[in-house]
Amino acid sequence: MAATPSGSRPRVVLGVSGGIAAYKACELLRRFTESGHDVTVVPTASALEFVGAPTWAALSGKPVASDVWSAVHEVPHVRIGQSADLVVVAPATADLLAKAAHGLADDLLTNTLLTARCPVVFAPAMHTEMWEHPATRANVATLRARGAIVIEPAEGRLTGADTGKGRLPEPGEIFELALEVLTRGAVAPDLAGRHVVVSAGGTREYLDPVRFLGNRSSGLQGYALARAAAARGAEVTLVAANVSLPDPAGVKVVRVETTDQLRAEVVTAAGSADVVVMAAAPADFRPTNVSDAKIKKAADGSSPSIELVQNPDILHEISTERARTGSVIVGFAAETGDETGSVLELARAKLARKGCDLLVVNDVSGGAVFGSPENEGVILGADGATIDVPRGSKGALAHVIWDQVAARLG
Repeated sequence: MAATPSGSRPRVVLGVSGGIAAYKACELLRRFTESGHDVTVVPTASALEFVGAPTWAALSGKPVASDVWSAVHEVPHVRIGQSADLVVVAPATADLLAKAAHGLADDLLTNTLLTARCPVVFAPAMHTEMWEHPATRANVATLRARGAIVIEPAEGRLTGADTGKGRLPEPGEIFELALEVLTRGAVAPDLAGRHVVVSAGGTREYLDPVRFLGNRSSGLQGYALARAAAARGAEVTLVAANVSLPDPAGVKVVRVETTDQLRAEVVTAAGSADVVVMAAAPADFRPTNVSDAKIKKAADGSSPSIELVQNPDILHEISTERARTGSVIVGFAAETGDETGSVLELARAKLARKGCDLLVVNDVSGGAVFGSPENEGVILGADGATIDVPRGSKGALAHVIWDQVAARLG
């Protein structure tokens, strides 16, 4: 990929193929242009049946063509792909995926895909039966083997009354994933073919139907890890505990509430995982008994007595009883330090006690980190490695963690 000239805007090609979800690409285009990207829209002839050329031209500020015969003197079928920093095809229909996998070039978009030497992201959208057909699965595997990012479609309402897997992910999440890929540039998707499991959020342990014990974890770091892994080509399962964030594009999200539910889903998913990252904050304790009715205030002003029992240690369990040989297990430690030791001293003891391969240490004194879009920390390795990560976005920290994971996957 040719480097973007210093000071110039990143050049994005937005390919749009002929599916009903083409209208959603208008929102994706708006996000790219409003964030300062130079966007060239390349629709197929079928896509123009859903959204006309004037709409694409007005939103991008550029003329739009779908065939190779317009402005022939500029050789658009070669130049557009050659000059791009990123190509995103959204929606990518089964027909478009088949053409891309087999190198067909019968319009401007498929010619562009053949000439592009930059990262390429496909966001499929089609009916469930089409997505699950062996031909489509083979085409997706071929594209991924060549280094393209083919994100998993979402589940939900499809055309008409149908519901299932095949829905285009939300434009905002496609945009976030595209930014992750654009930031990494032409680096090969080093997690391609890997199944990773990420947990996020904080569990709740109910005292009665309305009250619970919980913590301040927002899930932002876990979601950043899931999004970054998807951008690096992984198949991602995200086990989310009480998180209200939108589903990251291309990520399977499993929702849980309690620590027991979190444990069950993580242990099950770990059976086929190359990597498990425990970014969630499970509650350490739960009530021995849960009241079926709301606990009332006593007339005499006395307080109820609540007996607690320890929850299972999920990180220790999956680290010491590994479902797959060679898997990499990553834990998180939110520490404050106390009279028994400093933050790092306590974290090193936890790393040895838990048995994981990497431990990401956050100093949360004063409530730092929780709910913030930024993070900083130290990554400790069971092999003695210590990596300081300066304050930055949680996405930046996520990529440093995946760099360390990828190096250990071998």
